[in-house]
Amino acid sequence: MRNHLRVLRAERGWSQAELAQRLGVSRQTVNAIETGRYDPSLPLAFALARAFERPIEQLFVPDEG
Repeated sequence: MRNHLRVLRAERGWSQAELAQRLGVSRQTVNAIETGRYDPSLPLAFALARAFERPIEQLFVPDEG
């Protein structure tokens, strides 16, 4: 699954650490999600959507094929 978190985070001027603090996770978790090494749990995906004030569908894009 691909995502747009890095772009959305940069638009707000948030560091990975700042986003992690807002979500209650580690900076390493944010990095792993952004780089596609880790897919977030459903509760974390909803928390990300709330943080960015966007629907989940605008944050995450399923891989094709």
